[in-house]
Amino acid sequence: EDACVTDDPAIPTTVSGALEQIEGRSTRLRLVRPDDASYIHELRTNPAFNAHMSPVPGGVEEQRAWIERYKLREADCAELYYIVEQRRTRQPCGTVRLYDIGADSFTWGSWILDASKPPKAALESAVLSFQVGFDQLRKVVGRVEVRRENARAIAFYRRFGMNETSADTQNLHFECLPEHFWRAYDIWWAAIEAVDQEC
Repeated sequence: EDACVTDDPAIPTTVSGALEQIEGRSTRLRLVRPDDASYIHELRTNPAFNAHMSPVPGGVEEQRAWIERYKLREADCAELYYIVEQRRTRQPCGTVRLYDIGADSFTWGSWILDASKPPKAALESAVLSFQVGFDQLRKVVGRVEVRRENARAIAFYRRFGMNETSADTQNLHFECLPEHFWRAYDIWWAAIEAVDQEC
């Protein structure tokens, strides 16, 4: 079953221009392309950024093949994998992904930002990507799974207003609800816009 099929014509069932790129203040999201394979592989194999990520099998060509398979899921609006870029220079500075997109929910992850990220890129990329889930896709819950030892991410998710729903020996599980997201939306954007940064 197509994850985005719905009776509501306002909810996309295929990837449209509105989902292809999302502009923020100092960052933008754009959908991953096969020629991003080298950047993504380098990012996910860099010990400075991958301590809490799943191991990456293979090399750049395997990453490219994975992206090509992913593009089929993207075409069905079942998964959306974004490159985070500096808005003005278009330099990649990270990734974020919405996957397991179902009738009323999505899972959020693959969130990595490299050392070139502009100030507030973490908050802005999170706000932009959850906005995709709650606004463009009209889902009613976003789910996040995080390793127990990833203290910085856990603290961020709690500040972001997510609720811890369960835990196992390896991970904590959080949910973000649209009512909590929209309640804090203006506060987050005020913090983002307070940064005097040209990218």
